[in-house]
Amino acid sequence: MIGAIGIDLVEVDRIQAAAEKWGDKFLQRIFTEQETGYCLARSDSYGSLAVRFAAKEAVAKATGLEMSGMRWRDVEVVNDKRGRPQVVLHGKARKMVGEKEVLLSMSHAGKYAIAVAVLKGGH
Repeated sequence: MIGAIGIDLVEVDRIQAAAEKWGDKFLQRIFTEQETGYCLARSDSYGSLAVRFAAKEAVAKATGLEMSGMRWRDVEVVNDKRGRPQVVLHGKARKMVGEKEVLLSMSHAGKYAIAVAVLKGGH
């Protein structure tokens, strides 16, 4: 059963500008060490960062976390062994969502990054 859906579209240039302006301060506020390491090792690092930012927003919308004052780093995007994106919740986000599963699909190309999150079960 689908409890809720969230979607977000991000301009890659916006994330690049923030990363270039604020550097590590921005990256450490938004992304976990694992996310940053993964993204910065890729040839399209800003696209990878932007799609994870979109994913965090989509998860917040699907779960209602955007209204709760969640921390960005409480929503982590990792890849499973096949490379599929997975959501790992920490802290306040984990407490609020509980054991419900969050499914994630994301993509980026050129100027844009998009992500869709689906919360399974009621919320």
